Amino acid sequence: MVLSRIAKNGLRRSGSTFNKHSHQKNPYPQGASTYKSFIQSFNPATTNAYVLNLPHIQRVNPMTFWSRGISTTPQRQFPSAERVVEESDLECDEPSFWPGLEATKPGEKPRVVVLGTGWASCRFLKGLDTKVYDVVCISPRNHMVFTPLLASTCVGTLEFRSVAEPISMIQTALAKDPNSYFYLASCTGVDTNKHEVFCETVNHGELPHEPYQFRVAYDKLVIAVGAEPLTFGIKGVKEHAFFLREVNHAQEIRKKLLLNLMLSEKPGISDEEKKRLLHCVVIGGGPTGVEFSGELSDFIIRDVRDRYAHIKDDIKVTLIEANEILSSFDFGLQTYATKHLTKCGVRLMRGVVKEVLHDKIVLSDGTDVPYGLLVWSTGVGPSEFVKSLDLPKAPGGRIGVDGWMRVPSVEDVFAVGDCAGFLEQTGKPVLPALAQVAEREGKYLVELFDRIGKQNGGKAWSAKDMSLGDPFVYKHLGSMATVGRYKALVDLRQSKDARGISLAGFLSWFIWRSAYLTRVISWRNRFYVAVNWATTLVFGRDNSRIG
Repeated sequence: MVLSRIAKNGLRRSGSTFNKHSHQKNPYPQGASTYKSFIQSFNPATTNAYVLNLPHIQRVNPMTFWSRGISTTPQRQFPSAERVVEESDLECDEPSFWPGLEATKPGEKPRVVVLGTGWASCRFLKGLDTKVYDVVCISPRNHMVFTPLLASTCVGTLEFRSVAEPISMIQTALAKDPNSYFYLASCTGVDTNKHEVFCETVNHGELPHEPYQFRVAYDKLVIAVGAEPLTFGIKGVKEHAFFLREVNHAQEIRKKLLLNLMLSEKPGISDEEKKRLLHCVVIGGGPTGVEFSGELSDFIIRDVRDRYAHIKDDIKVTLIEANEILSSFDFGLQTYATKHLTKCGVRLMRGVVKEVLHDKIVLSDGTDVPYGLLVWSTGVGPSEFVKSLDLPKAPGGRIGVDGWMRVPSVEDVFAVGDCAGFLEQTGKPVLPALAQVAEREGKYLVELFDRIGKQNGGKAWSAKDMSLGDPFVYKHLGSMATVGRYKALVDLRQSKDARGISLAGFLSWFIWRSAYLTRVISWRNRFYVAVNWATTLVFGRDNSRIG
């Protein structure tokens, strides 16, 4: 008994080593078996030596064991062990997967697990009937980002909190209902046979175990994890460029921009280095790149020239695009945007980026473009998580779905938003990665789940032959983009080649602001946005660098 307790203490002390290597070898252990450890040469005189001298631990073949109902895979043994430690004596405090949520029991509400907090998932969460379903949301961020206004936060037109909506305010059941939860974690895998998702919380050292992994069982799964910026495999992009997809991206851009403005005023700095620091380069002529360029030029004209008079003539903005800017807009609107941006001091360049270095961009024709701030906005593509899933794929690598946003070949799995696309056999095109597409898909899925709930099909495996009504049909409502200096573009055509209303100028800018003010989710954030706009109009933008 004494010997078994000594061995047990050794296992406890080396728990983090067990967990680390079991995670590397088998991140999703299946099942469990009775664990037995064989002790080979125990000497009481060397007990303290083996407990403290961890580098002498040797690797052995994995064995699965059962500890408190959790399966894990230890991969270490101690040379100074001699006898069998019985299962009743063994307690391991660090399994590969910590307790999560088990499958729902009869009489409980069906559980809907939602991955992500983007446009599609938040629209779905907002409308889901929590009297019928329990809901669990899993995401590495606890808020939704109102992306159409994100560029405005980079230069201080809006405050960051104005474009961030806490997920617990979008769906209050996540904070109040006893069986509904929000987990700050990333999904690392899905077991469609067992109806489980595997999650990992990166806790930055705040929890005693890292990575902290757990499972969540689902009755219905909605995958809405969004997409990632496309880099096309160009060397240096991820290391040196800023993306503009999240609030923290906008915060980093703002800090870098203001830092460069202040550094350029240091005594003794060369003219060449000053021009490099003050050169802001935007890659990509889509709506995000154009709107950021417009906001940046407006910031320079209205604020930089008043508050940084020593360098007002040195700060420049360059927009690099391989083709035409705003290619999805009407040709007349493209021409208007080109002329307006040029008038506001934005230099437009045609080119393809070959490589990104820490202080310059190398184009395919050999041209070097020095920069102090580089913002990359060339579209989005499927994330590594989406690529790793063993699910049908649509053209472009998205998760393939049918007309009802279901993932074929698996039960009870749905996908919406930028991570989902129609399969070729549906005869429908893959929709663009737009906020309005994701929002409409989320709204449609709410109606679909209402029909499933009314037919008692919410539980796992119970909606296989159920009537789901009409499939999803997308109708484009138009596109809008601001180009700075109280000017914007409004294109209300159904497609690029269709006929419809196209506007540009101050009236379009007023329509753009009014439309997005009404689309902000909560009245609280609408108030924030309106106050921020009024404050900027009267007092200008704040140029404090915090953090």
